[in-house]
Parts: sequence; structure tokens; C-alpha cells
Amino acid sequence: MVCKKAKASDKPMTKTQIIAELAEATGLTKKDVVAVLDKMVCLAYAQAPAGFTVPGLGKLKLVQRKARKGRNPATGAEITIPAKKVIKFVVAKAAKDAVCPKK
Repeated sequence: MVCKKAKASDKPMTKTQIIAELAEATGLTKKDVVAVLDKMVCLAYAQAPAGFTVPGLGKLKLVQRKARKGRNPATGAEITIPAKKVIKFVVAKAAKDAVCPKK
């Protein structure tokens, strides 16, 4: 698979541009591409607690953050930030190597 590289000055692609590009590359209709993307997002949300991997891109997972100390920047007062669950995306090695190749 050959991927087109964007220039640093390029703007990020919009959802409409992504759908059009995928439809052209796969031969599917834009409506079918939207359905596939929507289903993939739905699966990612449902499977995040167990970990959802997008091959070649990365893994979406739910992690527990510990409680920690912090400071109010306005007053300097120390506060306790409670523990909470957060969603984390870990980029795959293949994606890192494709975007930022070693010299």
C-alpha cells in the first residue's frame, strides 16, 4: 500500500475529504464508506474497556489514573486531583515509523 504524504503546510483532512478519498480508493459509494466508519467508531467505543486495536494505526484502551497532588495556578493552593478512568490511544510502531522515519 502506498500512502500519499501531506506537507507540513497542509491542513488536516475533513471528514468529507476522508470519506471521498476512501470511496475513490476502494470503489465503494460514499454512503457505504460512512456506514463502515460509523460501525468502526461504534465498535471502538464498545470495545475500549477491553482494548480496541486498529491494525497499523494503534490501540484505544481504558486506563485508571491514580489520585495525585496538583496546584491551583491562580492561588498556588495545593489540591488533590481524584483518581479517574481515561481513554488512551497508543500509536502503533508501524505508524510511528511511517510518519517519523529514523534517520
